[in-house]
Amino acid sequence: MTSTPAPGQQPCDRKLRLDVTFPADVNRIAEVVDRVAAIVRETHGETEKEMEIALALTEALANAVKHGCKNDPSKTVQCRVATEPSGTMVIVVRDSGEGFDPSLVPNPMQSENINLDHGRGLHMIRQLMDEVHYERHGTEIHMTKRF
Repeated sequence: MTSTPAPGQQPCDRKLRLDVTFPADVNRIAEVVDRVAAIVRETHGETEKEMEIALALTEALANAVKHGCKNDPSKTVQCRVATEPSGTMVIVVRDSGEGFDPSLVPNPMQSENINLDHGRGLHMIRQLMDEVHYERHGTEIHMTKRF
């Protein structure tokens, strides 16, 4: 997994720790989350950030399966995890759906949206991770956690 550094940043050497593609089936999510949690423990020991990552990743994978792939097991979800020498972990979840515009998802914390039944997962991911952005027309979420 490579990325172009932002202006003024140096390129970093990321080590790919996991690259898994699975059918869009919610029953496959726990296995992937467990594998990522094991990577966190291996690289950083036991930490509260393991739970934060697990919750955010569970939500991102569930969104990819349910919303991106519409629960169609003929479609796939990919999860890639890399670490940087600084200890930062970057997780990318990609689905084979049509995508969406994250800016159109209402903020569930605003009073007029409090009773809506969607948007909470994306809000939770943003709260749990240090950086979150979307690429490929919303079919790909990039989540970063610093240690």
